[in-house]
Formats: sequence, structure tokens, C-alpha cells
Amino acid sequence: MINKSVKLTERQQKVYQFLKDKIINRGYGPTVREIGDEFDIRSPNGVIGHLKALERKGLITRQSNISRSIQLCDNSQKPANISFVGLLVPGDTITPPADEQSQIDFSSLFDSNENFCLKVNGTSMIDACIQDGDYVVVKRQESCQQGEIVVALVDDHNATLKRFYQEETRVRLEPANSNMDSIYSNNVKILGVVKGVIRKFV
Repeated sequence: MINKSVKLTERQQKVYQFLKDKIINRGYGPTVREIGDEFDIRSPNGVIGHLKALERKGLITRQSNISRSIQLCDNSQKPANISFVGLLVPGDTITPPADEQSQIDFSSLFDSNENFCLKVNGTSMIDACIQDGDYVVVKRQESCQQGEIVVALVDDHNATLKRFYQEETRVRLEPANSNMDSIYSNNVKILGVVKGVIRKFV
């Protein structure tokens, strides 16, 4: 439900409801193209204008340079609690938790204000147990510690997932794959730090 104190145009209201439906029922937001197709807005700038208006009015947040990064600000995303049924010990039975009704709260991985999710394409981080097709949960921030796995923008256009190392005269972005070379650059923008990995089995 939109706060009644927030004034939206009729088109902004429809765009917001479309975003909300996709995020809640599909699990992630639409692209600029999807929004344009839905509302017959031919110019990407026209769509972005609506998104910026919704941002200014405190209804959504977005991460620049990243597709499908729209998040709701009203905490209406689906809950991230999963039942915890016990400890799995190889060769033994599952040991139930002391509290049979306990749950694990993964909501910190899905914080709508700080975190975003990306699907991994490729095997550059396979030795860090991040495989092709995995989803990484990334905390939005512009700085990091040495050796952290980050999402970075290199030379203003090349997005990559690597370990970050600040060297004396340059940045080294190191893959976790012995068959691949590191990336070296003096123009690296940190978009966020990886906080979790999600793997779906179909």
C-alpha cells in the first residue's frame, strides 16, 4: 500500500504497481526495456524519468549501472525465513535442533536498502565456490578490504566479479581460477562486496 502522503501521477502509480508485482511475485525487478514494453514508452529516458521520480518520492531504490536492481522501500518483499531442521553429519542421521520450531533468518542477505543480487555468468570465481549460474548477494558500497570478492566496474564499462587487491600503483582484480589472468587497472569503481552465494537446483 502506498503512503497516502506520497503524491503520484496516474502513470507513476501504474509503473510502481508493475514494479511491485514483479519484485514480490517473480522475485526481482523488471528491466528498463520491460517497463517500456509494458507501458509503450519507447525511450529508455522516459522510463528512467519515472524511476527517478519514484526514487525521489522514497518508494524505490536503484543501483546505477546494474540491470534489475530496483528494490522496494516498503519492506513488502517476501520473508526470508526458512525452517531449520537440524545438523547434517555425513554417515549419520540428521540431528534436530533443540528448538523444533526454529528458523534461520536470511533477511540480512536480502536487505532492500543495501543489497542487490546478480547472476554469475562464467567460471572466473569457481575456486571460491562461485559457479556459472549461481546468484551472488552483494552489499552496495564503494570501498572494500584487501582480498574481498567484489563487483567492480573497470574503465567505466566492464563489470566484473573478482577479488580486489590495491597494489602500489594500480588495482589488481584477481579471478579464483588458475586458468584465467588477473585484470589490472587504475580506473576501478567498486559497486559492492559479495556477502552470499545462492545456488538453485532444478
